[in-house]
Amino acid sequence: MNALIEKFKKRDAHIVVVGIGYVGLPLVVEFARAGFRVTGYDKDPVKVRELAAGRSYIADVPSEDLAAPLTEKRLFASTDPKVLGTADAVIVCVPTPLNKTKDPDMRYIASATAEIAAHLHPNMAVILESTTYPGTTREVVGPKLESAGAKLGVDTFVAFSPERVDPGNETWKTKNTPKVIGGLTAACTEVAKTLYSQAIDTIVPVAGTDAAEMVKLLENTFRAVNIGLVNEVAIMCQKLGIDTWEVINAAATKPFGFMPFFPGPGLGGHCIPIDPLYLSWKLRTLKYQARFIDLADTINSGMPEHTVVLVADALNAQKKSINGSRILVSGIAYKRDIHDVRESPALDVIDSLRKRGAEVSYHDTYIPEIDEHGADNAPALVGMKTVADPVQYDSYDAVVIVTDHSNVDYARMAKEAAVIVDTRNVLRKKGIPTDSPARITRL
Repeated sequence: MNALIEKFKKRDAHIVVVGIGYVGLPLVVEFARAGFRVTGYDKDPVKVRELAAGRSYIADVPSEDLAAPLTEKRLFASTDPKVLGTADAVIVCVPTPLNKTKDPDMRYIASATAEIAAHLHPNMAVILESTTYPGTTREVVGPKLESAGAKLGVDTFVAFSPERVDPGNETWKTKNTPKVIGGLTAACTEVAKTLYSQAIDTIVPVAGTDAAEMVKLLENTFRAVNIGLVNEVAIMCQKLGIDTWEVINAAATKPFGFMPFFPGPGLGGHCIPIDPLYLSWKLRTLKYQARFIDLADTINSGMPEHTVVLVADALNAQKKSINGSRILVSGIAYKRDIHDVRESPALDVIDSLRKRGAEVSYHDTYIPEIDEHGADNAPALVGMKTVADPVQYDSYDAVVIVTDHSNVDYARMAKEAAVIVDTRNVLRKKGIPTDSPARITRL
C-alpha cells in the first residue's frame, strides 16, 4: 500500500482508463496533465485511433489539450487488454445502460472487471466510475477480483468514485468538480484518495463503496423527481389555464425554501433519465417500491407525448391536422449547445409525430445526422439529417422548439413560423415579441 501511494505522489504510476467517452476522455486528459503516464483503453478502434492522433471527439475536450502529453510520451491509446497488466491504477468508465425492461444492463462493467481480473497483479488500484446501483462494487467487482487472487485492501485496492461530468458546462470541469470516493476498505479509500488528489482539486471521502454509489444516485434522483414535479405542475397549469412559467418565476423570488426547476419535453442524456432507475431496481430486489422515482419516471417519460398533443392542439386551432402537416423540430440534442443526442426526448417527439402522419424535419447544427450511437430510443431515425441553414420557417405548418440552442435566430422564427410550440419558454426569455401571440403555445 505505502509503495503504491508513494508512486502516486511521485506521479510515477501508469494509469489506464477503461472507456474513453464523455467521462473517460476528460479523465485521461487531467491525469496526463498532472504528469502521469496514461493510457486510454477502449474497444472502439475509432476512438483509439483519434486519441492516438491527438484529435478529440468530445466537444468539452479541445484537441490542443492532447498535444503536449502525446508529444511528451505520457499519453497513449490502445484496444489491447494486455495494457491492463502494466497498470498501477485502472479507472473504469464504461456505459451502464438500462435494458428494455428498465433493469440495469451490467454487461460492460462485468466485461471490464473480467479483463482486469485476467491481468491482475499485486499493488494495483481499481476504481469504478460508471454509475450503478449501491452494492455493485462490493458484490460484483470485488468478488471477481478476489477470485483471481486479489487480497482486497492488502495488494489490490478497490473503490468507487462517481463521475460528475456535465457536458457543455464551462465552469465546472473534471479538475474543479469535487470528487466523492469510497473504498471497499479504509486502505482502499486512502489509496484512491491519494491517486485522485494528484489531479483533482477537492476529494470527498465517504464510508465505503455503497455510500459513494448512493451519492451519485441521490444527486440525479433529486433532479429527476423535481423535474417530474414541475412537469406535472405544467400539465396542471395547462388544464387550469394558468401560465406555468409565470408561476415558477414568481415562486423563485422567494429567498428561502424554494429552488426553481423548469418543465420541458422530457428528460435526456445518459444520467438523469436512467440513474434513478438503477436505485428503483435495487430496491425492488429488497421488496420495496421507490415510489417517488417510479412516479417521476412515469411523468417525465410521458412529456414527449404531451408535447405532441400540444402540437396537435396548436394545429387544430389553425384548422389543420398533424396528419399531412410539415413540422420542424428545432433542436434535438438532449440539452442546449452540446453535440449529444443520447436519450433525447426530441427523438421520441419526432417518432410520435411521424406515427401520426406528419412530415417531420429537424434543425440542429450540433447534430448534423442521427447515428446509431445516439438513437437507441428511436432506431428508425438513424440517418436522418438536419435541414440546411438558413431555415425556411414559413415552409412548415408548425415549429416545435425542443432544445433551445443559443445559435438559433428565434426572432426570425417568431416572425416567419405559422405556429410555434415552445417547450423551453425561450421566446419569452429572449424578449422576442410576436405579432400574434395566439400562434405561440408553451408548456
